[in-house]
Amino acid sequence: MTQSLTLTEKQHALLKRHLFPGDGRESAALLVCRFLGSNKDRMIVNKIILVPDEACSRRTPTFIQWPGRWIENAIDQAEPNSDAVLLTHSHPGGTLSFSIVDDESDHTTMYALHSAIESNSFHHGSAIMTQDGRMKARIYNSSLLIEKIDRVMRVGIDITDISRLCDAPVIPFGAEMRAIFKRCTACVIGVSGTGSLIVEMLARKGVGHIILVDFDLIEAKNLNRIVNSTLDDAERRRSKIEMMADAISRFSPTTKVTCINSSVTNRNAIITASSAEILFSSVDSMEGRSIAESISQACVIPLIDLGVTIPTRKDGDGNIQIADICGRIDYVRPDGPSLFDRGVITSQGLRVEYLLSHAPDAADQEIRAGYIKGVHEEAPSVMALNMRAASDAVSEWLARQFGYRHDGNEPYARTMFSLAGGEVDYEPEGSFPLTESQILAQGLIEPLLGLPGLGNTEKRAAP
Repeated sequence: MTQSLTLTEKQHALLKRHLFPGDGRESAALLVCRFLGSNKDRMIVNKIILVPDEACSRRTPTFIQWPGRWIENAIDQAEPNSDAVLLTHSHPGGTLSFSIVDDESDHTTMYALHSAIESNSFHHGSAIMTQDGRMKARIYNSSLLIEKIDRVMRVGIDITDISRLCDAPVIPFGAEMRAIFKRCTACVIGVSGTGSLIVEMLARKGVGHIILVDFDLIEAKNLNRIVNSTLDDAERRRSKIEMMADAISRFSPTTKVTCINSSVTNRNAIITASSAEILFSSVDSMEGRSIAESISQACVIPLIDLGVTIPTRKDGDGNIQIADICGRIDYVRPDGPSLFDRGVITSQGLRVEYLLSHAPDAADQEIRAGYIKGVHEEAPSVMALNMRAASDAVSEWLARQFGYRHDGNEPYARTMFSLAGGEVDYEPEGSFPLTESQILAQGLIEPLLGLPGLGNTEKRAAP
């Protein structure tokens, strides 16, 4: 069942400006939307087609009629990828509900849309917007049965359910927050030191569905930093995600856990992650971060990326000393400054990773990728550092979702803390350059994420 419709803050602003030109009469647009997830769990807005007011044959405060060529245009753009078309119009009177006139209009138009673009499931639909920017949406199957869209999410600096803007603000950390989280899907990529702690917090906060992506096994050296892991797990060589799923079932049995026992570069991992409403990236590699960010951009999912490090230096006697103990948390909106823009991912870093992964000197690779830079530490005791970073990452999601910061979220695109210096610094989005994403809102079209290596080989091999 499709549970949500998602659009960016920029898309929402464009749509609102057009639908409310200031004359108190209805205006119209068409949204070409793309389905995501293994079971069409989400819809995202891929294109917005604005219907000019002057092209409409009739516009009143409660009715609008526009030429069929605009719907034909939407069909042409939707058909190649079997996208959905949402007929969208304004309700200047402020009523956030579909009228009898809307129902009658949909009944006629939806039949034509399903005839033009074949689908065996819920596909095309309609949406309305009120003056304050609230939206409601619904979709129909080929038998014209209605499926309600539970949430309309606006993703940007804030994460807002604009289908419920009129409701009283939800107080974070309380029962209302848990009720909202129960309907949410979160994906954690990398379930090790920081990742396992994030998963623990999400489950205990009542997140209804958690997707775990990791291919690694538990080892004895992991036990001092992977929450819930035991010596028995290490001896049995259990997967990290299997162990976490079992732990969650004991303290949060109603939480659905989906385990993807592979790298995030796997097709199934990407498709499954696309059904999430928030991504947490706690991987060590730039390649993993790059794929996580591409999922964020293509599938319009906000990303929280985090990392910890302990840089070292040599004193006057040549002894290695701790220079700092640091953590970084980046909130990345899909159409905002990327991890490349922020310098977290670099072309040189990706190149070095590639060379190291094909080099025989595993010890050198471990030193470079480890917590303590320049020191080979088999089992670093960094739980306290990981807990600080993981807590900040989950709190960042809460701040974006429930808006409790006194001065808003814009100044907090990045959080950097230094335990050695006792400092916390923040950077706003404006401190980073902005490179326009070439895959924004492209969804799961082939090849996935625009990468030839992630294309559907079965489809290519078919006669």
